[in-house]
Amino acid sequence: MVTITKKLANHPLSNYIQLLQKGEALLPDNPENVLEVVGILKSYGVVLDAYSKNLIYIAENQYLVFFPFFKYFNGEITLKKLLRHWSHDRINFEYAEYCMKAMLWHGGGGLDEYLNSAEFEERAKVVIDAKFKNNPFISAVNQLFPDFLTEQLRVSSYYTGLGQFWRVMADMFLSLSDLYDQGKIKSILQVVDHIKGELVANASKPITYAVKVRDKVYEIIPQSVGLTFLADTAIPYVEAVFFRGTPFHGTVSYNAQAYQIPADQARFQYGALYADPLPIGGAGIPPTLLMQDMRHFLPEYLHEVYRRSRRGEDDLRVQICMSFQKSMFCVTTATILGLMPHPLDSQNPDEQNANQVYLAKWMDRLENSRLLDVNE
Repeated sequence: MVTITKKLANHPLSNYIQLLQKGEALLPDNPENVLEVVGILKSYGVVLDAYSKNLIYIAENQYLVFFPFFKYFNGEITLKKLLRHWSHDRINFEYAEYCMKAMLWHGGGGLDEYLNSAEFEERAKVVIDAKFKNNPFISAVNQLFPDFLTEQLRVSSYYTGLGQFWRVMADMFLSLSDLYDQGKIKSILQVVDHIKGELVANASKPITYAVKVRDKVYEIIPQSVGLTFLADTAIPYVEAVFFRGTPFHGTVSYNAQAYQIPADQARFQYGALYADPLPIGGAGIPPTLLMQDMRHFLPEYLHEVYRRSRRGEDDLRVQICMSFQKSMFCVTTATILGLMPHPLDSQNPDEQNANQVYLAKWMDRLENSRLLDVNE
């Protein structure tokens, strides 16, 4: 016990370990941070609401469609929407797909495990046979490449998995904003408690997926599989998007001889907690799309803060990204405290020891993150 305590005291982020042991947040508690975090989460909640609806629409209506030209239209195709789409006066759903592909690529959790199981393959085969029973060409292609269409349904399953996860998160952030407007949220710890409470309340929410072929419904992820919101979508999302992410084109070399991208996927540190806000706005930087979306839904009280900054609105996307990272460290705090192996006030030495080891592992991963930068 003494050795572990001494080791934690020498940790570069030991002060944050101490804060978490007291049940406090990774972000300092002051009115400016509260305003910034709640305001940006309000905008993020609106965007996630749109992302969630579109991802679920694609999963349920565009599955096994090889050229889904109108997948971002949610089934409502009009000339006005088409013109807005072409002029980029729209929500950038491509960012939602970027996050989905990051989850698919990094894997992890029960969803990934199920999608590589024999049960999933059997259910996928039934859907594929029903979908293309009158299409001899596709049936022949499926015989030649038996994993091709199954992989398409795996991707569709991640569409709905992320969509259902974001459905909960959108409602969580929008209700947080409502409480703030009512004067019921006044501190960062209250923000963290709200997020943690909602995560716990929805932890066992089932993740399911069914599609309709003609007039018959086929379950691809039935409730009996036991996939749930927290363990099978939330935690893999944090791992894939908060921590690992994918290398941004134009900022690192993809040349293997340059050694700028780790060979070990687990060592990736390109996620939301690590990304430098300054390149936001550059080509090939996926978060640019998210910041562009959020700028349209900023509450006036936060937009006014940005206008009064040194550069005004000239670097609005960068300012949004910095606020967004602050908010994500609040979400990370809620995740850390919510997954704590034992109560913070435990007097059992073994449980205290386990909590300290748990927190140290989190801080090891956050050592190279933007944690110190957002707290300057």
